[in-house]
Amino acid sequence: MRSDTTSDDYSVETPRGPAGIRISDPAGPPVALLVLGHGAGGGVDAPDLTRVHDVAVAAGVRVALVTQPYRMAGRRAPAPAGHLDEAWTAVVNELSVPGLPLICGGRSSGARVACRTAGALGAVGVLALAFPLHPPGRPERSRAEELPTGIPTLVVNGDRDPFGVPDAVGDVRVVVRPGATHDLRKDLAGTAEAVLGWLREHHWAR
Repeated sequence: MRSDTTSDDYSVETPRGPAGIRISDPAGPPVALLVLGHGAGGGVDAPDLTRVHDVAVAAGVRVALVTQPYRMAGRRAPAPAGHLDEAWTAVVNELSVPGLPLICGGRSSGARVACRTAGALGAVGVLALAFPLHPPGRPERSRAEELPTGIPTLVVNGDRDPFGVPDAVGDVRVVVRPGATHDLRKDLAGTAEAVLGWLREHHWAR
């Protein structure tokens, strides 16, 4: 992170317990707010989230990294989907600023939460990193219906992801990263570049 940016860590009470918040502000007024959630067993320090955070803040975006209450409580097993959505909704409502475009996002499980709640939260865009289209080896259990309709959505998945890769339909754009698996560690710079280009295309970044 550049020295002229600022960061703040705190917690927000939700109906499912306290959620952790890490907010980074860019130098100068932010042009958008990007809220990112983590994967099921991971945290907000995942390499892809970290790289996207860094390039977005450098491009004038306020970025909030959200740790779900179950992770704050030290549990690795994720809470039920409804609980995740409820906590996320409370946090995003707390963070939203009138007039500042809101982009909801996350990786894996966090991407699913962002997709399911974006419409109700009034998000202008959705960023889904490593969207888990189906459980490994179970393509018949597709989660494609969770992808939002009518909201510009960027999905970034690896072509070797055992959770599959969704199709681009309607407002959903899919970027497939060659050689990358579910963790998207291969060519993080390329993934971040794809995200930044999408943000700038919609005037959500400088």
